[in-house]
Amino acid sequence: MDFRLNEEQAAFQQVVRGFAERHLAAGAVERAHTVGFPWDVAKLMAAQGLFGIMLPEEDGGQGGTLLDAVLAMEQIAAVCPRSADVLQAGNFGAFRTLAEYATPWQKERFFRPLLAGEAVAAVGMTEPEAGSALTDLTTHCVPDGAGWRLNGQKVFTTNSAEANVFVVYCRFGPGVGGIGSVLVERGMEGFRLGAPSLYMNDEEWCALYFDDVYIPPEMVLLGPGGFKKQIGGFNVERVGNSTRALALGEYCFAQARAHAMTRRQFGRPLMEFQGLQWKFAEMRVALDAARLLLYRAAANAGRGLPDAQEVAIAKYACNQAGWLAANESMQVMGGMGYSKDLLIEYCVRRTRGWMIAGGSLEMMRNRIAEGVFGVSFSQRPPKPA
Repeated sequence: MDFRLNEEQAAFQQVVRGFAERHLAAGAVERAHTVGFPWDVAKLMAAQGLFGIMLPEEDGGQGGTLLDAVLAMEQIAAVCPRSADVLQAGNFGAFRTLAEYATPWQKERFFRPLLAGEAVAAVGMTEPEAGSALTDLTTHCVPDGAGWRLNGQKVFTTNSAEANVFVVYCRFGPGVGGIGSVLVERGMEGFRLGAPSLYMNDEEWCALYFDDVYIPPEMVLLGPGGFKKQIGGFNVERVGNSTRALALGEYCFAQARAHAMTRRQFGRPLMEFQGLQWKFAEMRVALDAARLLLYRAAANAGRGLPDAQEVAIAKYACNQAGWLAANESMQVMGGMGYSKDLLIEYCVRRTRGWMIAGGSLEMMRNRIAEGVFGVSFSQRPPKPA
């Protein structure tokens, strides 16, 4: 078994790294500490062909694999951690769900501006009373002529402050089988955004409110019974989450390693102190192990959707490895690591958030255990006899 990348993949890495160093290295610190979506970066990436990496060529994409997108993400994050979020928006998340399930009409309407870096899509999943228990969602559609009327609320939606189109999980009927999704565009009558709020990493989000929003039939993405397909597409989002966590951990590791090799205390370099040597050993093992699990999930998916169990294992490993590396790197670098003059503190805040977003570590443990035993374990209390 050969764990090395092939020549084409290695060449692709080099091209993406060169692009990042030419266009994204300058301003990386400022970009991370600026509120708002980096539209300038989106347009640069679009011009470079870094959006729609997994999208078939006939739909305007590059026709690549999930592993190709992962490799690109790693190279972008190694130079500019904040710009990795832009690559996520143009390849994973809502974009990937649209790519997988959109009708020809929907592709024609939305792909051109998304691929050009002129628009961004978002996924409305979480609700005030439906987080990890996503199937408790109450946002719902009722029939109205040929279309539907959408009512409800969403929270914690990434890129919601600036998104142009939203993939909204909603209920068409009772039970899991009644859940599907619709597309809602900014400006539709009855749709409004709440006041912007900030996450710990300074990323904006807005609550989404739907008050009798009319959904024409052509704006239904997946109707009743579409929930399992949506979650299948969402596993690609989790791969993007995992990749960024791992990549930011690697970014911090490289910064801390350089610091430990040059910084001197008590008359010798920091790297000569065994306490720090062990930190680097632990970080290296965690990062390498997580990467192998991530690459397995991505490589086995090819151009399709990844296996849910492999994704859960990869996310669990990458989230923890990224957080470990970022947090320990801050400790190694002391005051400089804690300062906003560098990006270590940003990576600490960012990697901590991914242990919650896209499926918490606790939910990943549950999913992994289900795969181990081949049994679906309900988290709900047993029904009365």
